[in-house]
Amino acid sequence: MPLALLALAIGAFGIGTTEFVIMGLLPEVAADFGVSIPTAGWLVSGYALGVVAGAPLMTVLGTRITRKRMLMLLMGLFIAGNALSAVAPTFEVMLAGRIVASFNHGAFFGIGAVVAADLVAPHRRAAAISLMFTGLTVANVVGVPFGTLVGQHAGWRVTFAIVAGLGVLGLLGVARLVPAQPRDTSVRIRHELAAFGNVQVLLALGMTVLGFGGVFAAITYIAPMLTEVTGFAPGAVSWMLVLLGLGMVAGNLVGGRYADRHLMPFLIATLGGVTVALGLFTFTAHDKVAAAVTLFLVGALGFATVPPLQKRILDQASAAPTMASAVNIGAFNLGNALAAWLGGVTIAANLGYTSPNWVGALLSGSALLLALLAAVLDRRPAASRAATPGRELAEVG
Repeated sequence: MPLALLALAIGAFGIGTTEFVIMGLLPEVAADFGVSIPTAGWLVSGYALGVVAGAPLMTVLGTRITRKRMLMLLMGLFIAGNALSAVAPTFEVMLAGRIVASFNHGAFFGIGAVVAADLVAPHRRAAAISLMFTGLTVANVVGVPFGTLVGQHAGWRVTFAIVAGLGVLGLLGVARLVPAQPRDTSVRIRHELAAFGNVQVLLALGMTVLGFGGVFAAITYIAPMLTEVTGFAPGAVSWMLVLLGLGMVAGNLVGGRYADRHLMPFLIATLGGVTVALGLFTFTAHDKVAAAVTLFLVGALGFATVPPLQKRILDQASAAPTMASAVNIGAFNLGNALAAWLGGVTIAANLGYTSPNWVGALLSGSALLLALLAAVLDRRPAASRAATPGRELAEVG
């Protein structure tokens, strides 16, 4: 695999760390700024919503320059946002820093996925995408636990300063390792937006929102579930998160390998698997060993869907992949925000800390139904597929 994928993975590692490390540092941040934990939670939801808004906006702005230069500018935005968070004098400034940093997220992964796919032969595209996303999954194994530990002992500002330093490494890596490419002068905004008239692109986005959203419904409230239901000590939660991260790494690598061979059958199998795992988690959460095994499976099966979902978007929007790829990353975060809210609603309704698991199962099960529908539509005669409105627009674009 090309060394340029390493630079993309470093950037992904930094982005994954800053996205999730705040969850472990909310008490420290809230105490420093004198705000409540729910108020501090806006640092999580604000980031996710920033990704949703920033993905299409930054991609549109990036159509006027080369993909390499855009990736460098996005890493610069990442550095600025995290540096601002590290020195923020007020909570409002901290939130602004989080939003600034979030605006790079969707476009970086969206454009990076296109660049990664272009670096390798067609039959290795999903594997290349999964290697870039490995940086995101490794962040949950190494970056988030380490950043949480540093923040709890040396202060959360130090954590965000370190994350900004990771952004510098990512920027240098992109500058040195990603090959220069001429700007694609054929790209037009109307051309890119036309891809969303393709029903298969819309189905793929729906699968992304619901499929991984189901995973996030469970893991958002994993700490209280493990301590209040399973009976783990608070100090053991970090190790359980490491186990979850290991599952994510394994699932992502397997997903990249098999999605290149049998994309839709593999996607249907993994969505079905994560639906079952989330449903079982409602019951296995009452036993420590069973909970640990199920948590690993949720991470593995959940992240095994990421490479095929991203490749599905690239395949279905092949005439205009950049915007669709970035919006798909925003769809992941939209699913995260939706699932976290729904999980919180069930807990607030006194349905217990395991209730987000069956919420997640319902969401992932809905994604499975969309995948089955997409597979049925794939079997339509070629003439019928060619008549898809979005595809016609993309071809004329």
